[in-house]
Amino acid sequence: MHFPIIALVGRYQDSGLHAPLRALATLLSEAGRQVLIEAETARHTGVSEYPAADFAEIGQRADLAIVMGGDGTMLGAARHLAPFDVPVVGINHGRLGFITDIPVHDANAALTDLLEGRYDTEERMLLSATVWRGQEQMFAATALNDVVLNRAGRGGMIEVRVEVNDAFMYTQRADGLIVATPTGSTAYALSAAGPILHPSVSAMLLVPVAPQTLSNRPIVIPADSVLNMTLSSMSRVELGASVHFDMQTWSDLTSGDRIVVRRAPHTIRFLHPAGYSFFSTLRRKLDWNRLPQSGNEGE
Repeated sequence: MHFPIIALVGRYQDSGLHAPLRALATLLSEAGRQVLIEAETARHTGVSEYPAADFAEIGQRADLAIVMGGDGTMLGAARHLAPFDVPVVGINHGRLGFITDIPVHDANAALTDLLEGRYDTEERMLLSATVWRGQEQMFAATALNDVVLNRAGRGGMIEVRVEVNDAFMYTQRADGLIVATPTGSTAYALSAAGPILHPSVSAMLLVPVAPQTLSNRPIVIPADSVLNMTLSSMSRVELGASVHFDMQTWSDLTSGDRIVVRRAPHTIRFLHPAGYSFFSTLRRKLDWNRLPQSGNEGE
């Protein structure tokens, strides 16, 4: 039997999530699978007919996690489950959905195939980042999408000294600096005019946000690089700066603080319907090849 124990994680802030979540749990239970509901999802949706489990227990017990929500829900689940090597499947109950790629109306058919062993597997890298003040580590986190250093106020710029493997690259004056994985290349980095990286590319992407010098362009560096970003100065000290690790934030940066970013030791495994294509996802989500008259997509 494929995936005898399956955990369900939902974006519990969504009103009405309890109905599709229950329907999904029923489908899995009738297929002979043991169902766990992530504890916060169970508490907020009222789906209490199945055992509740926190992410640590899911990591130790589950063979698969199904995430119902948007990409933000998947980011949180992936960070928790990557160290346990629990694969994840994303059902899009949100809007854009680059990594929650199964539309909710297609979920039953896709999951039936998955339970019968018809699926594609894809591994994606994460970032590990730490904040240092002198020799003291102030904060540490992982990120599936990106690590973003930016100004915390409404005006002014930050100045950042960037080193790759201890080699000086540049001093950047900008509103911020994005360090993205290939997964994150379709998130904030894309809106800041960064390139899209295929998920199989082993690399990190640096994208300045509104740089003072327009010749400062995005750059791709090897995934095994160690990136040091030192906050040199801020236009106005009272504005401050912050660093974001996906949805986690450290907002107490001061001049001289250093952010170290490297590839995380774990990857996350995404499972997709058989025949999944990253390029098909881009065509759908970014309206590529849309015909202006008919509105049809070139699949």
